[in-house]
Amino acid sequence: MTVTSVAQKWVSEAAGMTQPSRVVWCDGSKTEYDGLIEAMLADGTLLPLNQKTYPNCYLHRSHPSDVARTEQLTFICTREKDGAGPTNNWIAPVEAKATAGALLRASMRGRTMYVIPYLMGPAGSPMSRVGLMVTDSAYVVASMHLMTRVGQVAFQHMRRDDDFIAGIHSLGDLSPDRRLILHFPEEQLIWSVGSGYGGNALLGKKCHALRIASWQARQEGWLAEHMLIIGVEDPEGRVTYLAAAMPSASGKTNLSMAVSPLPGWRVWTVGDDIAWMWVDASGQLRAVNPGRGFFGVAPNTSPKTNPNATSMVRSNTIFTNVALTGSDEPWWEGLSPAPPGGLTDWQGRPWKPANGPAAHPNSRFTVLAQQCPSIAPNWEEPQGVPISGVIFGSRRTGVVPLVFEAFDWSHGVFLGSAMSTETTAAITAKVGVVRRDPMAMIPFCGYNMADYFGHWLATGSRLKTPPRIFRINWFRRDAEGRFLWPGYGENVRVLKWMVERIRGTGRAEETPIGWVPASGAIDIGGIDVTPTRLGEALRCHGGEWLQTLDELSEFNKQFGDRLPRPITESLAVTRRRFGG
Repeated sequence: MTVTSVAQKWVSEAAGMTQPSRVVWCDGSKTEYDGLIEAMLADGTLLPLNQKTYPNCYLHRSHPSDVARTEQLTFICTREKDGAGPTNNWIAPVEAKATAGALLRASMRGRTMYVIPYLMGPAGSPMSRVGLMVTDSAYVVASMHLMTRVGQVAFQHMRRDDDFIAGIHSLGDLSPDRRLILHFPEEQLIWSVGSGYGGNALLGKKCHALRIASWQARQEGWLAEHMLIIGVEDPEGRVTYLAAAMPSASGKTNLSMAVSPLPGWRVWTVGDDIAWMWVDASGQLRAVNPGRGFFGVAPNTSPKTNPNATSMVRSNTIFTNVALTGSDEPWWEGLSPAPPGGLTDWQGRPWKPANGPAAHPNSRFTVLAQQCPSIAPNWEEPQGVPISGVIFGSRRTGVVPLVFEAFDWSHGVFLGSAMSTETTAAITAKVGVVRRDPMAMIPFCGYNMADYFGHWLATGSRLKTPPRIFRINWFRRDAEGRFLWPGYGENVRVLKWMVERIRGTGRAEETPIGWVPASGAIDIGGIDVTPTRLGEALRCHGGEWLQTLDELSEFNKQFGDRLPRPITESLAVTRRRFGG
């Protein structure tokens, strides 16, 4: 493998600090992956699942204190505090390195340091970027094999000798008291110590592809977003591509793999979590999925909610913190109507309902994207796919209608900036608490979010025909607490209306917040949704919105004069439309 002198020097420095017993450069081969699996089965890091029903599938159990992203221990370490902004945790780089350096020093003593050169993005794409990470976790190496493109392909895409995001990861002693996830965007550097959990340890995922890449994207004029990418095919065979930002565990993976109930309509999966988007020479917004695999939330994934996902994880998958049946098959809440007998919970104990869920609420599966039955034939197209619509969606019991369309690009950016969601188990927080999550990027934006809004607004001015922007909420409930919309595959009915709006045929009515589907514009034939119930799901209630706008005003105050004027103006105009 050809290695640049800069990369070699950096790895030598990382080894000098962490002091591993040996250094292994990863080549990304199947032989290497199989060897990692075999070694982890031997030392108990992985448990084999039923190889007849789940061939080449394995279970990993995390330390009970290491089961989710730890946002309170995740920092953006810019030289100036304002560079990170008020929504990020910040530590000065010198202080961060001093604190984490003490934890990383000799942390790999007696362990192997694996060096992982990896490529984010399709081979041959002008948007693909290179990472080089070191880790002492074989589980991380195997997972990076599934999540990224590992090996020589990375060095082949370097634009210069130092063109890589450098990442150091060590398990340390897995103590939450000695756990830090640090990002140094000005140095294109990531340090992570004390966690073996996905987003904290798979540095190509959120750390590189969002936090560092969002900074890099602003510098280079593109967008790194927490978004799925789908192609919606109509009965005539035309495919319309949409990108959608939704917080973790709010239906993003399900939407990315939705099975259409409408004859002739189909959803193609390009990506389920992250999109890198740019404006091409003709003024068209294009997008690639920088990942190679899926790191999906297992609970509530079932043949009913996501048949494509349940099918794709039946082979060649690493499960994390799911339960185990008596026949050594993975199980989680929602997979079947009732739990089978003889379950072992995610901590390896005989399951008792009194002990809580059998699978951890944030349990995961890691699998190659190519195994998804709905994967688009062009999902690795180097030039990406043309984006005609952008969706912002979140989990809200009230306030936000099922779907509506922004008046224009600037208004759509305002709607994205106004997003709030109800928390889930994917983050360390109380479940069901409403928190602000602009563009689903509050945990992932690597710089001042006011500047991030400005970057979105500026991108619109470079687009020949800006994509239409939509806001969705599958989770609105009635007065009795029942969901007003069935969700899952039926969401394709809403996507159909979006496609019709993009093509100029979808009917809509103007409201103070945007264009809402007109009566009869969404096909509800054959489902248990009455026109009255759909009308309630689409209702725009002035009192709720005025209260929400007041809360948004308070949130925006933290940005001061840095907040772009179009955001402030859109908020004021919306309030006036409601008579506020």
